[in-house]
Amino acid sequence: MILKDKTLQNVVSPTAKAGQKQEQDVAFFLRRAFKDHKQVFVINDFKFTHNNETAQIDHLIVYPFGFVLIESKSIKGEVKVNDFGEWTRSFGSKWSGMASPIKQVELQQKLLREMLFEHREIILNKLFGIKQQSFGLRCWDNVCVVSSNAVIDRDSMPSDVSKQLVKTEFLVDKLNKLMKLRNKGFRLITVDTRPDFSDKELDSITSFLMTQINQKTVNKEKINKEAVEAIAPVEKPNVMTDAVLQCKSCGEKSDYTAQYGRYGYFIKCNKCETNTAMKMPCVSCASKNTKVTKKKEAYTLNCSDCEQGTVLI
Repeated sequence: MILKDKTLQNVVSPTAKAGQKQEQDVAFFLRRAFKDHKQVFVINDFKFTHNNETAQIDHLIVYPFGFVLIESKSIKGEVKVNDFGEWTRSFGSKWSGMASPIKQVELQQKLLREMLFEHREIILNKLFGIKQQSFGLRCWDNVCVVSSNAVIDRDSMPSDVSKQLVKTEFLVDKLNKLMKLRNKGFRLITVDTRPDFSDKELDSITSFLMTQINQKTVNKEKINKEAVEAIAPVEKPNVMTDAVLQCKSCGEKSDYTAQYGRYGYFIKCNKCETNTAMKMPCVSCASKNTKVTKKKEAYTLNCSDCEQGTVLI
């Protein structure tokens, strides 16, 4: 399942254009292979901040047994890596050094693991109320994908680097070997001892990761909105005295937790654990052309037809 597509940028330089084209090619192969897969979740252009450090992962895969980080590199000439892990590439008849994409993705993985570990109780433990295995024992793999027309000198390359380096058209084969996904019945026969995430845990993990992206968008919208409010007053949304949100299963109107998932904002009932979408028809005109936005701790249902806003929480 593709949770976030590749975001195209208005790039000008030939190098930037080549880099974006390579990321597009990788995103294309990932979409072809996993867009309908119920256990493989793909986030393209995953940019996040943790402890005042920012990282951008070209492509992140979350699956039942762990995570795969993919770094895309546009290399049209020959690439070599010596025993010290130092990379060189050719351009025409000239050779030049380049930063190691393997080291780059290792730093990204380290920051991602730190962020998930710090929030492990929110993401995992809260689901069942007991201590889980967290993220340390899961599978963590890094893959560097280079252009299909690159020439890779594997004979002189360290074996550990060669295992992580693949051309674009062979990426899916590499991922299938790393993830080793099989149906549950077959796993019982082959005795797969890898600890795995449940469906609920996968949903919680991906929802948390998507919230990190959404929070950055909300912060940008907040800055822009505050700039507008400085020169023009904005009409405040309606505040409903009666509870608008309620669990679609048991009807609970207050004992729930607001969350963000792959389909948008929703509430999770703390009594029956049912998820209910916050998006609903407008309470003023009944239009379905509505959108839920979040500002600090307030969630608002905005109607595009009657231009009314209703505070849900």
